[in-house]
Amino acid sequence: MIEQFGRGGFLLVFAVIFPLIPILASVALGIFKIRPSAPDPIKESVYECGMVPIGDAHVRYNVRYYLFGLLFVVFDVEAVFLYPWAVAYRHLGVYAFVEAMIFIGILAIGLAYAWRKRALEWI
Repeated sequence: MIEQFGRGGFLLVFAVIFPLIPILASVALGIFKIRPSAPDPIKESVYECGMVPIGDAHVRYNVRYYLFGLLFVVFDVEAVFLYPWAVAYRHLGVYAFVEAMIFIGILAIGLAYAWRKRALEWI
């Protein structure tokens, strides 16, 4: 059991240190003046597909995009929960199968509700 915590701890340390390495390298290169720094108005301007930005950056989005994204997250989480169950299926028995079917059933009811409310239509 300690081995499992050791592996998880190693992954946690790696997940924290791995992104910090390029950040610290960039700061160190800036401090030692190795990294080039030549700001000009063109470099500091907002990039928008080669076009000069027009209008405000804050645009109102349709709420259906939010609903679609939320439904994606729900079913993505379903896949994350069902994957370990599928891997250990032979060792879990009938009780775990019934629990998984109840879980899938609840999500199917949610999908049917979203479908009936026409949350899955784009226009």
